Amino acid sequence: MSMEIITKQYERVFNHFDEDGNGKISPRELHICVESIGGNLSESEAEAVLVLADSDGDGELGLEDFVRLMEGTKEEEEKVEELREAFKMYEMEEGCGCITPKSLKRVLGRLGQAKTMDECRSMIAHFDLNGDGVLNFDEFRIMMS
Repeated sequence: MSMEIITKQYERVFNHFDEDGNGKISPRELHICVESIGGNLSESEAEAVLVLADSDGDGELGLEDFVRLMEGTKEEEEKVEELREAFKMYEMEEGCGCITPKSLKRVLGRLGQAKTMDECRSMIAHFDLNGDGVLNFDEFRIMMS
């Protein structure tokens, strides 16, 4: 397939996702469209995707960002799986869905990087976007990017 045909296909998909027609895809639009085609992407995951893919920092995806994202989707999926495995290593309780200062201290200690609880709290606070004192997966992804 020629690059022109591929670009046109991306444009059609982009225009479908851009529900309000403003030439940008917002986190909400991304969430709604992925859900509408049977995918599973929470609004917070959509926001994390945009943080990673948004080249001009306006909080939305332009067509070029979207094409880069689509081209890198498979590679990104592999990275996400690797991050999920790493995240699980830091979780204190199986399936709790967060990294606590205590679990961070434990894992870092096992890796030979002893830290105090205050140091671990400080490390978490730097990336704790919602201020709950722990890191969820989306915050962990941002920290690791």
